[in-house]
Amino acid sequence: MPVTTHGGDTIVRTWPRAAGSAVLTLIIGATLATPAAIAQPAAEAGRAWTDTADAPPQYPGIAVEEDVPITMSDGVVLRANVYRAAGADGKPVEGRVPTVVNLTPYTRFVDTVIDEIANYPALGPQLMDFVGDLDFSGTPVDGITELTQVVRGGGARLLGVNRNLVQNGYAQVIVDVRGTGYSNGTWGTFDEREQQDTVEVLNWVRGRDWSNGTMGMAGMSYSAINQIQAAGRNPEGLKAIFPVIPGQDFHREVVAPGGVLGSGFVPLWIFGVNLLKWMPPFESLVKGQFDPQWLADRASDPITLVPEVFQSLFYGDSPPLDDGDFYATRGVDASKVTIPTFVYGGWKDIFKRGEPRLYNDIPLPPGRKQLMMDDTYHINPGYRLGLPGSPPRLDVLERAWFDRWLKNIDNGIDEYGPVTLYQQGGGWTVTESFPRPGADHRRMYLSAAPSGTAGHARGDGSLSPVAPAEPSTMTVFPGLRMACSRDTASGTAGIGAILGSACTRDTRFAEGEALTFTSAAVDSPTAISGPINVHLNTVTESAEGVWHVTVNDVAPDGTSTILSNGALLSSRRAIDDSRSERSANGDYTVPVHPLTKSTITPATPGSPTVLDIDVDATDAVLQPGHRLRVDIFATDLPRLLPSLPDLVAGGLRPQHLALDPRQPSFVNLPVVGAGGWG
Repeated sequence: MPVTTHGGDTIVRTWPRAAGSAVLTLIIGATLATPAAIAQPAAEAGRAWTDTADAPPQYPGIAVEEDVPITMSDGVVLRANVYRAAGADGKPVEGRVPTVVNLTPYTRFVDTVIDEIANYPALGPQLMDFVGDLDFSGTPVDGITELTQVVRGGGARLLGVNRNLVQNGYAQVIVDVRGTGYSNGTWGTFDEREQQDTVEVLNWVRGRDWSNGTMGMAGMSYSAINQIQAAGRNPEGLKAIFPVIPGQDFHREVVAPGGVLGSGFVPLWIFGVNLLKWMPPFESLVKGQFDPQWLADRASDPITLVPEVFQSLFYGDSPPLDDGDFYATRGVDASKVTIPTFVYGGWKDIFKRGEPRLYNDIPLPPGRKQLMMDDTYHINPGYRLGLPGSPPRLDVLERAWFDRWLKNIDNGIDEYGPVTLYQQGGGWTVTESFPRPGADHRRMYLSAAPSGTAGHARGDGSLSPVAPAEPSTMTVFPGLRMACSRDTASGTAGIGAILGSACTRDTRFAEGEALTFTSAAVDSPTAISGPINVHLNTVTESAEGVWHVTVNDVAPDGTSTILSNGALLSSRRAIDDSRSERSANGDYTVPVHPLTKSTITPATPGSPTVLDIDVDATDAVLQPGHRLRVDIFATDLPRLLPSLPDLVAGGLRPQHLALDPRQPSFVNLPVVGAGGWG
């Protein structure tokens, strides 16, 4: 049982070392598609880092100060937990150590509960092993197994306190963001004041008698974004960050991709944070030390951003829907980051568009910056990491990263990667950059000529390096089948994975409402690496159209697996050329749509409207016998939901592709090498 003592305004809780966790040997194995000269050192390094993380800890316990007040420059009090190594007597170990800082809007109470359950003697380790061993393979809900792998892959250890760090000579400080958890103030959602709070928290940490002034930052999602914002301000003493599943451009990634409301994640997230921020500080209530300012602050801003959610849905007009003032100070500018940064993301993550961009924008040499893109959703980071043929667990990588940059231990992690990618359709690979060297964009044209591979679809067309010779028109109708798809699983942060692999790994059911365009089978492994643009010549029957596209890998047995996706409202088709990217022939590779109120341009009913749809960058390989497919949908419910004005303008009517040789529709595809289409 934890030993609890009280002192002043804080609570000190000490845990003995948890016993009996299983130890796995976790390496990068022979499936790495890299030269042995690169792969073997990586495997050896992975083994060494895992051995270090799984060795008996330097100190037997952890001492925790709970509800530590940190007063900001404007007088608002934030609340933190401070975790320090403890000796056998349960007292904090003397001396100054490096500190890892994590700011969260999800309340430290959640972290505390998870940590206590996971490490409760004689129960916690066994429970974690039980969850990690759950296997629903062969059942309709086999996707649950993907989610429970967050335990075995080390992601669960990074949700809050990382005991391995603390018991091996680090302190860790977890702080409730202003206006959330037990902290006072109002929630600013990444605003200027919140970013200033982070710098002031770091300054506070540097002044503690247990801190040596060297700090790192850790955490997932919101906490990962917070790290990159903080690093861009160059605070004294911050030496390295380890952002897991961070975002870069919230507007285009989750709020309104292509101008269509992100209904699968954003509303639930906003409601969830607002619910958690009203959870009272129970320890203070028990001690009779309740802070009335906490309640007054909650009452002054009871439902942050909830009115904006309804305003967006019913009026199609709110500050978060316009790429202007709301985002002016809330953005993430990785070009200002000058400290070692390890970015971990996933091809099924809600932030997959931005994670490779963050890595590329950081002005550091490879090695001092690292990118790992996994086959993961937002809520299961670390999926299958640590298994043979995979990189080490997330907690192992985090420990190695901080050992190198906060303790100056030359463990070789700066020579890892620098870009470690799960290549969809293949396996784990290491490369020097993303996109991969040699990736070159080329057109693949959409044609109404039947491919003979998609009789189940609304329309079966072809994808070819040659433009169609004759004009034709194909029509797509709105529907609800995308609810059973990888898009829904991804757009709900991974919760939709419980629908099972019949939905998440095979799109054929959803394609019953799609226009499909399928290539010939490749005769050799064909790698695709980088951003994709789908250029469409469209015709709508009203002033608005809702366009959703996916790029798929089609196996010889017909299984159609989504590799990436994109969406666009017809009225949001304007392009900001100053921010967009093009291939050598002038075609867009990354069309950036302004998504501002002033650039909305309704479509002209019955007339061709050209759209360039930004499809998130991906990395995949089509194996011999596989085909590439582009799917065109008129909806993507429940992941995306047009606002009521967009629906009234015609967002749920039939939509048409005008496949005209004079104005061809095509996908601008980043292919590595010659490709396997001959």
